[in-house]
Amino acid sequence: MASHRKPKQRSLTSSTARAAALLALTGAASVTLLDGTGHAENRLTPAQVKARVDQYQRQAEEATERYNGAKDKADKARAALDALRDQAARRTTRLNAARNALGAFATAQYRSGTIAPALQLALSSSPGQYLQRASLAERAGNRQAALIASVGRQERKLRQVRGEAADRLAALRASQTAAAHHKRTVQERLAAADRLLDRLTLEQRQRLLAAQDGDKAGADGTASPAEGRAARAVSYAYAALGKPYVWGATGPRGYDCSGLTQAAWRAAGVALPRTTYTQINAGRRVTRDQLAPGDLVFFYSGVSHVGLYIGDGRIIHAPRPGAPVRVASVADMPFAGAARPA
Repeated sequence: MASHRKPKQRSLTSSTARAAALLALTGAASVTLLDGTGHAENRLTPAQVKARVDQYQRQAEEATERYNGAKDKADKARAALDALRDQAARRTTRLNAARNALGAFATAQYRSGTIAPALQLALSSSPGQYLQRASLAERAGNRQAALIASVGRQERKLRQVRGEAADRLAALRASQTAAAHHKRTVQERLAAADRLLDRLTLEQRQRLLAAQDGDKAGADGTASPAEGRAARAVSYAYAALGKPYVWGATGPRGYDCSGLTQAAWRAAGVALPRTTYTQINAGRRVTRDQLAPGDLVFFYSGVSHVGLYIGDGRIIHAPRPGAPVRVASVADMPFAGAARPA
């Protein structure tokens, strides 16, 4: 007799269980790798949390500048690709017109037929008429030869333009891939910093953020005198005070550090490159004791942060996520160099 017992329900097959365990281990490993010490971080002191948060935010800013550079390259590659595609389309139209003209010329010759010059002379009742026709035929032949040569040149140029477009497309895709990678790095670093901050009490977190902000004395003071375009750049930076740090942004609603300096000098009529790594080479290098309002001041060994000098040993800068555009002392961060835009 067939059994009517209800089969046992299995919550997980062995392979499913192994997969679940592997995923759990992978997730735990990811957290450990990202945050450094896993469960040990629960025992970090507020000072250690601050140091780790500072590290993550600095790594995020470095990745932001790399993202800015990759995005800038992608934007330029996209613009160049669009221009090459437009050029290829125009050249294709001209090439097709030349081919059509050449085809019409050949069709006309075929329909009229060709007769050997000696026979044309024999059949002609007037040698003068023959010579006139021969001259016309020669000129027509020259036009045909020139048209054939033009078609060949246009075909070669079109192949060249299409090859350049293919190279630009490859560069665009590479830059897009790099930008996406750096964007993920930024998000991971900032998320890691947020997780650490979430472990603190409200009072500890407030003290940590206050310590990060440093001494704001003199933040409401006026800038040292500046002239010309530098004055316009400084004025723009002052108008940006209080606006949020937004990574990858160049205003007007938010900025990252190099986005603020680029926007300030753009308002003064000067086009700066997009990243700290390229802005430091814009204009003339100046030493710390030569700083004047409007100069770009760079910080950290990797030249990953920049602010706009306003005089009296101070800068206006976009510090980091969660901290709005503000005034700070040049002495607050490790000085890496300065440049005066032309």
